[in-house]
Amino acid sequence: MPDLPTPQDATEAALFSECWDAVLAYADLCTSGSTAAAQLGREAFAHGMREVRAAEAGPVRGTGRRPARLPRIPLLLTAVRTTAAAWEEEGQGHKLDPDLRLWLNSDKAARYTGPPLQRPLALRGLRDLQQADAELLWLAEVEALPLSLVARRLGLDPASAGEELQQVRTLFRDRCHRNHLDTPMDAQCRSYARLLDAVTRAADADAPGDLSRHLATCVQCAEAAACLRLHGGGLPGALAGGVIGWGGLAYLERRRRAAEVRLGAGRPGSAGGTADDPEAGAQKTRVARNGLLVAAVLVSVLALGVTLLPSGGSGDGFEARGDADRQPVADPGPSLPDAPSLPPATSKPAGHASEGTKEPGKTGKPGESGGENRHTEPQGTSSPTEDRTEPEESKDPSCRVEYDLVNQWPDGFQAAVTVTTAEPLDSWRVSWSFRDGQQVGQMWDASVSQDGSRVTATAADYNKSVAAGGDLSFGFLASWRGRNTPPYDFELNGRACAKSS
Repeated sequence: MPDLPTPQDATEAALFSECWDAVLAYADLCTSGSTAAAQLGREAFAHGMREVRAAEAGPVRGTGRRPARLPRIPLLLTAVRTTAAAWEEEGQGHKLDPDLRLWLNSDKAARYTGPPLQRPLALRGLRDLQQADAELLWLAEVEALPLSLVARRLGLDPASAGEELQQVRTLFRDRCHRNHLDTPMDAQCRSYARLLDAVTRAADADAPGDLSRHLATCVQCAEAAACLRLHGGGLPGALAGGVIGWGGLAYLERRRRAAEVRLGAGRPGSAGGTADDPEAGAQKTRVARNGLLVAAVLVSVLALGVTLLPSGGSGDGFEARGDADRQPVADPGPSLPDAPSLPPATSKPAGHASEGTKEPGKTGKPGESGGENRHTEPQGTSSPTEDRTEPEESKDPSCRVEYDLVNQWPDGFQAAVTVTTAEPLDSWRVSWSFRDGQQVGQMWDASVSQDGSRVTATAADYNKSVAAGGDLSFGFLASWRGRNTPPYDFELNGRACAKSS
């Protein structure tokens, strides 16, 4: 295994340290174990840093600009992806994540090494920026570093860093728009290109229905919309997904969490502080000292209360009363085994009542005490005695549903639903449930209503009638946090639908 490159000076050593942390984070996503992650990271880091040094030492163009290339961190992350592809070709694919192996052998991976005009728009737009601008955009948007730290790292004025970042965002959008127009596309996509540019410029502009329907089915135009829309918080996801490729959004989430842990982001009063801030350290000391004082006072009060309790007679009598009144929390007898955990695929989100669920306070087995909801289920799980079946369990479904996650970013996603009906319909109503608290915000080709986790889409006036064996379809935009698992329990006009495989 190759050794890490030796830093040539103190500045380069600091940058290498930062880059290695990012490389290892992505290598860990790409592999099946920590040992393989370290090996992949070392090989990719050595290869990527040789490429960085060669590019920096290479000749400049006649205009005084060096050839376009990615900033250091994304360049090294693409080196991880390239090294992983080499492992797959050399017979070391067993060390990689199985989903990554599938991706490497798909057309999606070929886009990153194919003709330049067919590569992802975010990748091309970032390469077209000046090196310093690209570094600023990546560190602030993807690595989630505070602007004050980014400004110090890049030698910028912290007071004007925010304004400069906004200018760089606009430059990135312009490059992506130009590259989108240069991309080979069919006549329909070409007709929507300028409309897409106009709609994504304004934060309050609504996309026309025909454009929304087109974005629900065209991956290329949906990617362009994500790069062109600077508002709404989708730019980091567009950058990470378009530049890194597989695992881009997972890497983005890891870097955000690492920044919060390392820099204390998200806690009151810590937005601009660092771990070495003496005032922050003094504040932590004061909080710890005050906490100890409060704990000591509470212990003293409890001890005083125990000494003032009435004895109620002899010591034996007090012991007997205590045994009779205490709760069976520390019962020395054999404890009941834990209830078996259900797989996530059968879990029901809180707030969606299902038939056959036990009522609070009722016993689950003969001989067990009722207690205070001792055997009731926590919210978010489903009872083994549920009568409702999943769509896959329907023996003779009258409809089949296909759910397609078109696009996803850190706090939202776009999806399309297609239902094939075996019977003719004069009108239709499709309903389903989400597992993770997703909320639908906008829907086209149907009207939407949501009650807790249950969503209902009702036909529009122009698409109510569906012939036997025909399809009905609609799309929507929704928000998510934490997880975004596919919905379940699809129904068409109250009858269960099976999921298409």
